[in-house]
Amino acid sequence: MTTWTGRFITPAGALDSAPQFRKEFTKHAGHGDLVSATLHLSALGVCEAWINGEPVSDAVLTPGWTSYEWRVHYVEHDVTPLVEDTSTLAIAVGNGWFHGRLGWMETTRYGDEIAAFAELRLTYADGHRQRVVTDESWTAGPGPVTSDDLYDGQSIDARRYNDAWKHPGFRADGWAGVRVVDYDTVRLTPDPAPPVRRIAHLRAERTWRSATGGVLLDFGQNVVGWLKLRVQGEAGTVITARHAEVLDGGELAVRPLRSAKATDRFTLSGGDDIFEPTMTSHGFRYAELTGWPGDELPLDDDAVTAVVISSDLRRTGSFECSVPDLNTFHDNVVRGMRGNFVDVPTDCPQRDERLGWTGDISIFGPTAAFLFDVKDFLLDWLTDLALEQERHDGVVPYVVPDILKRAVDLEEVPPAGTPTAIWGDAAVWVPWALWEAYGDVVVLTETFPSMLAHGRRVRAALSPSGVWDTGFQFGDWLDPDAPAAHPERAKADPGVVATACAYRSLRLVSEAARIIGSPAEVQDFASAASDLRAAFRRAYVSDERIVSDCATVYALAIAFGLLEDTERVWAGDRLARLVEDSGYRITTGFAGTPFVTAALSSTGHVDVAYRLLLQRACPSWLYPVTMGATTIWERWDSMLPDGSINPGEMTSFNHYALGAVADWMHRAIGGIAPLTPGYRDILVAPLVADGIDWARCALMTPRGAAAVEWERRDELVTVTVKVPAGARAVFRWPSAQDEELPPGRHTLTVQAPLFRHRITS
Repeated sequence: MTTWTGRFITPAGALDSAPQFRKEFTKHAGHGDLVSATLHLSALGVCEAWINGEPVSDAVLTPGWTSYEWRVHYVEHDVTPLVEDTSTLAIAVGNGWFHGRLGWMETTRYGDEIAAFAELRLTYADGHRQRVVTDESWTAGPGPVTSDDLYDGQSIDARRYNDAWKHPGFRADGWAGVRVVDYDTVRLTPDPAPPVRRIAHLRAERTWRSATGGVLLDFGQNVVGWLKLRVQGEAGTVITARHAEVLDGGELAVRPLRSAKATDRFTLSGGDDIFEPTMTSHGFRYAELTGWPGDELPLDDDAVTAVVISSDLRRTGSFECSVPDLNTFHDNVVRGMRGNFVDVPTDCPQRDERLGWTGDISIFGPTAAFLFDVKDFLLDWLTDLALEQERHDGVVPYVVPDILKRAVDLEEVPPAGTPTAIWGDAAVWVPWALWEAYGDVVVLTETFPSMLAHGRRVRAALSPSGVWDTGFQFGDWLDPDAPAAHPERAKADPGVVATACAYRSLRLVSEAARIIGSPAEVQDFASAASDLRAAFRRAYVSDERIVSDCATVYALAIAFGLLEDTERVWAGDRLARLVEDSGYRITTGFAGTPFVTAALSSTGHVDVAYRLLLQRACPSWLYPVTMGATTIWERWDSMLPDGSINPGEMTSFNHYALGAVADWMHRAIGGIAPLTPGYRDILVAPLVADGIDWARCALMTPRGAAAVEWERRDELVTVTVKVPAGARAVFRWPSAQDEELPPGRHTLTVQAPLFRHRITS
């Protein structure tokens, strides 16, 4: 454990802005050259730091969001080149998640005051060490950021800019002492995940004046970040920037933001000003500027740019096929994940919510782990899940970090006193997705106590009949047939959904116990899963039907292995019939959507899965693409066919959850799946049916680059496979023997299968 000398500090007196902290120091003489200088940086809030005016890193929103009751991240930076004989360490701090608004309800803030933490450790040639740390010797003063909030936006007054405070010799009125904040530095923990960074800069594709006179900018895609402005005008002029994901009647559609103001204000100095509000973030495609000086629109190339931010995760997976709309959909999945992976995996990035909902990542985990290297990112989030779960006596909260437990008034969702399916299953499903993707047993070792605790709480929640039909459940959330104001009113019986999910979780707990070597739990949970499977079939399966007889219940029963072989046949046929009767439109919500295509293809109805995936009428995966979507929507009809916005209060245009079907696209269309965890053995089994003529899929596995390409010409399919060194592939094709492929490049020509489903019931 690191021993810290520094303390968290806050201004000793009140300031009219976000605080700025500074400390001058001199290198110790007589010890030879400076060998290294490492800055450990943190904040209760979000911070930026400079040494002699130079930024210490390109990260933003440092140190991110954790469950502050138990831990706060710190980051390390090598700043050796920045240190001079006399230097100034400067830090600016904003409210961030610690002292800003969180959630759509009133919540108590984590703390009453924001604070900075720094410990700069210098090592000299003779081994001498010097520390420059945050303590009472620092000074604090006002700055140009007159207000800041992640939801509401940031105000910057350029007349208050004075970069001299970042350099030695600065003296100014308004700067005074600091005091130590009572926050135990034992809670400081290193951040293992990539930092949030600026990952792109976009220019407006179109700029025009709205009917109300504001300057509207369309950046062509829905992103997360802020605007960067370069402008000159009369001192005191205020430019206001508002943000939204879509337009309504030619103006910004701000109703979906609910109470989030998403508004930045910039006060000009009279000179050449550059504004960049790095202590907030917005989800937007469109922005409106009012107050821009002069009559000309801001059309200069660098006058206004959209700065896109995300946790800087390494891209690992890609997919492309012969259907342009499906490629756009896949791009939307990637873009939506980027926008919602900003230090924690959030549900949405724009309205007064932006929380780490466990249900979203529970179903999206496999997709995330294919597209990006998310192991460290999600393991860090799972650490907070375990801490919050412990506070709830083993129950996984709905959001992590759990701000709902801090809610003053929470009427919409009952307190997390009992476990919930899918949302609570994140404790099991997310670690399992990471295990399958990376094959690192440490993942299961570190998360097994949390998996076990959830499994035990689920077992305790079962009713005397052995199924899980008690307590609050989200169920098949956002079933497209549910009323706009009641997304929980799904066709699928919540007990069927919960029991199916419980079976999967108990089975995975048993399997995880086997892998890490915990034999008592292997047998205990295997037996519990077997009992639950039998109870499911007794309670919900009869006369070749599953209770509530809708697509979701068949998809879950098939995908999770709750049925016997003969039952899978009629269940697959019934699912195909329901999909056909719906006109190949989506009829599933959060529970069924990730599994419906897999259930269809695994029971021989590949063509039905293709037709469902390629449907463009509402509701469908491609309907938003036809409406110009550039991210995944929260609702299947977040925008109605006439261009109006769904009347429900809960309407987001950037939710990744319903993009979880991309996992099936990678496995079934792209043909890449882990046959063993970590892709030591790769299953190459593309499913070819009418509607897609070719596909390309690639993945940087833990053992190297794997790729599959296929193209269909008449009745022949040519498949090209790249197998990385240290791995092997198994090529699987209908009505043929499996073929083992060693490392290298392979080209195979096979007969195109004819998938035509036969519905027997």
